[in-house]
Amino acid sequence: MTSSSLVNKLIRGQTITPQERHAFHPRVLNNKNITFSNNEANLLKKGHKYDLHTKKKNWLLNLALEAETAITPFPITDREFYKKLIADHIQTLQHHNNSNLIHNTHSESRTIKSIQTKLKKKCHVSSS
Repeated sequence: MTSSSLVNKLIRGQTITPQERHAFHPRVLNNKNITFSNNEANLLKKGHKYDLHTKKKNWLLNLALEAETAITPFPITDREFYKKLIADHIQTLQHHNNSNLIHNTHSESRTIKSIQTKLKKKCHVSSS
């Protein structure tokens, strides 16, 4: 077989669409008949691998210290340039962190607490 015939065979094999589609389970199964708000249902639909964007309080300080450590081996003449570049990026991150992420994280945290409260109440009533 020539290389062009092998390539053509691979292309044909990769473009064939499978006849049968796999059925996946729904992300949210509400077996307790709990009424969830739209925000709660939307958060649950994001799935268990969804990242809540939670960061430790001192994450920017850690980032700055790691950056300082990373540029230490650079020649002295280059360090000041990179320090300024890093400082500008960290300042931008700090500005964005103070505005957008905090609001979204707090909103999602409140939604999670609401879901947990509903689940605890329903489970407590069921077990009584």
